[in-house]
Amino acid sequence: MTNHSAAADKRPTTPLRNLFAASAGNAVEWFDWTIFGLFSTIFATQYFPDDEPILAYLYTASTFALAFLFRPLGGIVIGRLADRRGRKPALLLSICLMCGGSLVIGLTPTFDTIGWAAPLLLLLARVAQGISTGGEVGNSYAYLYEIAPSDRKGRYASVAYISTGSATLAASLLGYWITTSFDADAVSAWGWRVPFILGAVFGLVVLWLRTSMDESPEYADSVADTEPVARPLWTTVRDHPRSVLQIIGMVSMTTVVYYTLTNALKIYATIDQNEGGAVGASESDTFLALSIGMFVFVLLQYPFGALADRIGRRNLLLACAIVFTVITVPLSTLLTSDKLNLVVVFGVGLGLFAMATSIAPAVLSDLLPPNLRGVGIGAWCNLAVALFGGTAPLVITTLTAAGHPEYFFWYITAVCTLGVLALFTMSDERREPLPALAREPRGQLNG
Repeated sequence: MTNHSAAADKRPTTPLRNLFAASAGNAVEWFDWTIFGLFSTIFATQYFPDDEPILAYLYTASTFALAFLFRPLGGIVIGRLADRRGRKPALLLSICLMCGGSLVIGLTPTFDTIGWAAPLLLLLARVAQGISTGGEVGNSYAYLYEIAPSDRKGRYASVAYISTGSATLAASLLGYWITTSFDADAVSAWGWRVPFILGAVFGLVVLWLRTSMDESPEYADSVADTEPVARPLWTTVRDHPRSVLQIIGMVSMTTVVYYTLTNALKIYATIDQNEGGAVGASESDTFLALSIGMFVFVLLQYPFGALADRIGRRNLLLACAIVFTVITVPLSTLLTSDKLNLVVVFGVGLGLFAMATSIAPAVLSDLLPPNLRGVGIGAWCNLAVALFGGTAPLVITTLTAAGHPEYFFWYITAVCTLGVLALFTMSDERREPLPALAREPRGQLNG
């Protein structure tokens, strides 16, 4: 883009160190977030009464969904911190909340031991993780965007989902190892706790790494010495209403597909047919299929990011939205207990979806000025994620229990159609100027 300032193009002193610190934190966030969804069918009856397993699954899926409702709050509070004090302190806070929540989940006694205190502690830990992830998403996206040269925004943005995909792959491989190395009783008793404790340990390592990372140069050069916007969330609506709607429409599409492929389908595939399930695949087979799919997903992030730098980020994202509008229902017909079919569904789905995730952080950052990115992306992106991503496991579990799982895939198709419409209204970032720094008259500022 031709309108970038020299500050935006300037690389930080140690870009690899900064890239690693930002992406490693993002990886820990998504490792902890993913293992909850992947292991939920295993620990559901540990946190809730086990006399009716399908109800335990629904309660756990509801807890998963409820945590998403706190993501917009995290986006607003931690995003406000990022826009006023810098990306670095916000990213330090988000990783502390995430690893603390993971440790609580890993160490909380079962329902049989402490009764309803167990699901209450689970809920509180998930609330902390929801706030954490809400702050991490907007600020890690903004940080990667702001340290990238103007002609390499797609490549730098791809690092976000290289880390996310690698974390999900690690979680899936860990799940595969645990479920194949130990018998079902051992996995149910203590094996599911191991990933949560590891997630907390990884979080402490990232906290140490982030203490030495540099502040975003674009923030330091263009935002740090300016007066903060008094009402940043309202300012995004007042001054950038089209961008807000585009963020919600785009993220609704990407999040429902992502959480379906990485969480909801695993739950859907492994609920036993005798307990109301439709597929009845083994835990180990679905972990293996997801692991293969995530490997393809990670492998394609950087190539798609580089392609977007050539053809335009909006164009690549639009192509992905159209593809998923067309293939979702046909691809769902391959979901059976057969291992090869599972590999095809996860591999094709996640491989194609890399077109969107590779550049989504940069596309979102294109839409708002630097001093509104933390709050704007954090709030509106996480609102869409809460409505469509967090509810995906709950919706598919509920429809499966009601005997109509096929409705879920038409639901995805409808959301993808809305995403296509939102992207058609978005300008090609190669030809449009970036939004100017948001400003308000000094008399309107109240801190």
